[in-house]
Amino acid sequence: MIQKLRRAIGVEGRALLDGFNLLKPLVEQMLTCEAIATVAVSDAQLERAQLDLLRQRGYDDMQQWGELLQNVGRNEDELLERLRQDIRRRGFMQERFAAKAEARFLERKNELDQVVYSLLRLENSFLARELYLQIESGESNFADLAKRYAEGPERNTNGIVGPVSLTQAHPVLVEKLRVAQPGVLLEPFRISDWWLVVRLERFAPATFTDDVSEQMCQEMFDAWINEETSASLSELMDEPPDPLPTQEFSDFSISR
Repeated sequence: MIQKLRRAIGVEGRALLDGFNLLKPLVEQMLTCEAIATVAVSDAQLERAQLDLLRQRGYDDMQQWGELLQNVGRNEDELLERLRQDIRRRGFMQERFAAKAEARFLERKNELDQVVYSLLRLENSFLARELYLQIESGESNFADLAKRYAEGPERNTNGIVGPVSLTQAHPVLVEKLRVAQPGVLLEPFRISDWWLVVRLERFAPATFTDDVSEQMCQEMFDAWINEETSASLSELMDEPPDPLPTQEFSDFSISR
């Protein structure tokens, strides 16, 4: 692949593509195509992919394939080849990474767990305490107080945050949510300049499903392709200079 690129675009072409941030995606695509080239695609797989595409676009069956082609503005050969490439890529990911998917899931499980929680973010500690007591006693509900008093974006969602990954929250909040019981209001606590009133609504631990397995395979494939691309770019840009033309030796001191 490296030699093919060198012959096709030369030093100036590589510099031009690199200057417009086009060289890396080109190398990435070439490496991907090279890696998945030998993966077989059956007629049944291709037909399922066509049906999936039709349904994603709001069609019902294969009889509407021609209508889809007209609407997307692509010829059939081009679209079918895109579908084949997607099938090959998925097949390659399964063959190469499926056996490692569950191990990766277990490593990342804490990042994949999701929560839904109610949040009130306030600068005034006395107000945070007062609102906490109103919610705790049942005098007011969380949603109404969030709409009225919250000073963060949760004001626009009735105080509800999520479902989101725990990794998206502040570490202090993460620790409190991990040990909280759903439906139990937490006493106000401080993070930086804010006082928070929080109630865990739902904790959804990640489970190893087919969709999650596919996600793990995709992540490992992306990481592998990124490593291969970086190595190929280093090799590509580190081209040795063209050798100087050789001259045939002549000894002019010897007469013919």
